[in-house]
Amino acid sequence: MKFENLSTEQVNEQSKNLDMLSPLEAARLMNRMDRQAAEAVEQALPQIAEAVEKIAERMKAGGRLIYIGAGTSGRLGVLDASECPPTFGTDEGLVVGLIAGGDYALRHAVERAEDKPELAVEALKEIGFNAKDVLVGISASGYAPYCVGGLDYARALGALTIGLSCNRDAIQSRHADIAIEMPTGAEILSGSTRLRAGTATKMALNMLTTLTMVQLGKVYGNLMVDMRPTNQKLQDRAVRIVQKALEIEDKAEADALLESAGRDVKTAIVMRSCGVDQAKAREALEKNGGFVRRAQAQLKVESEK
Repeated sequence: MKFENLSTEQVNEQSKNLDMLSPLEAARLMNRMDRQAAEAVEQALPQIAEAVEKIAERMKAGGRLIYIGAGTSGRLGVLDASECPPTFGTDEGLVVGLIAGGDYALRHAVERAEDKPELAVEALKEIGFNAKDVLVGISASGYAPYCVGGLDYARALGALTIGLSCNRDAIQSRHADIAIEMPTGAEILSGSTRLRAGTATKMALNMLTTLTMVQLGKVYGNLMVDMRPTNQKLQDRAVRIVQKALEIEDKAEADALLESAGRDVKTAIVMRSCGVDQAKAREALEKNGGFVRRAQAQLKVESEK
């Protein structure tokens, strides 16, 4: 592998005098260059959309979404996975992030772990990875043997594999069913892919999970109606979501409705919008896979009979 050929390893001519710039000049340059991360993601939107559709299909059939990566890429995968339960009310094991070197690598550099494909296979076996699941290999360079090893193992099982990288014609793309390539180019600090490549990666992961959860009925309008109100801030947010969804001005009224719904936002929305009790609302939601609009439509049809 000739690493010098990777665009993410190139020396950026625009920042060759970085150490001579004032903090404001450097910040302006960095900000200007970071805008290109969004452009890199934009050209990969068709592949991201395809991935979302297929991840949702797998999840509906009992599969999971598993991220693997090393270094910054691995940490971003773990971060995205860890935010799914509180945001979308998912089970802890539905979206999982695995990082080369294990949890220790979340806070410490374990750089050599990236070069060991067998570590990915071991980690996947430990979580019972199977053919129903989806594996996303996250590697800015698109080279990481850790990711390639994991992708090969997953494909051999018949699982869906996705390669997410920040270079064109990435090695791991050849080992994946769907290749998401976001060519972010040379970094302002040459080779430091925690910067623009990291930003593009975070944007893509945001899309994968958020839009998958939309497909799974965990969003109503643009409201996170399956969130878990696990602290005071989130409890207040749940009340405000009910207010917004039902156009209730009085916060106390919305809170009382939420209480009567067992503190479940979706149930509260269906109860009030359809004029049914908690049991009827929950039954309709269950029959309709948790989709609020589908539950509302069913109850409307029933009420018109």
